[in-house]
Amino acid sequence: MKTEERYRMLYKNQRVGVFLDVQNLYYSARDAFNRKVNFESVLELAIRDRILVRAIAYLIKLQGVDQKSFINTLKHIGYQVREKEPKIFKRIDDEGNLWTSIKADWDMGIAMDAISLADKIDVAVLASGDGDFSDLVRYLHTKGVKVEIAAFKQTAAKELMQVADEFIDLTSYGEEVFL
Repeated sequence: MKTEERYRMLYKNQRVGVFLDVQNLYYSARDAFNRKVNFESVLELAIRDRILVRAIAYLIKLQGVDQKSFINTLKHIGYQVREKEPKIFKRIDDEGNLWTSIKADWDMGIAMDAISLADKIDVAVLASGDGDFSDLVRYLHTKGVKVEIAAFKQTAAKELMQVADEFIDLTSYGEEVFL
């Protein structure tokens, strides 16, 4: 029996939740490879013939960018899409210069969703290389949830890779994960 067939048999009854950090994978692929991510392939790699309980894609709304088509594509693929407006902070420094900063991430939302689904899933697949999720991984372990990280090895935080039960290096799938 091939290793892949054995792997499928071992895990095919697992209930899986997929938590996709869209911006993290998008910018990782763009910056490291000058490519776009095939989010459908990422979902298929995350599920691997197991039982999908929920797949959630977390997206930051970009000012001046029409994301309707992209959002519809994500929904068609099978993701529930959650959107967030970026927070814009303006301040004036001591010299009277106006500074604008933008805060836009889904870290807390992803963590809350993963925790709230912990009793309904056997495996959480976190599609992000953000090291801030290391504590979430540790917490999910206390609830008996296996955690797999799906990200590009070149841009994923080492601590996150180390704490995960399994690291799925999207780079190793070559063209399959790119558009």
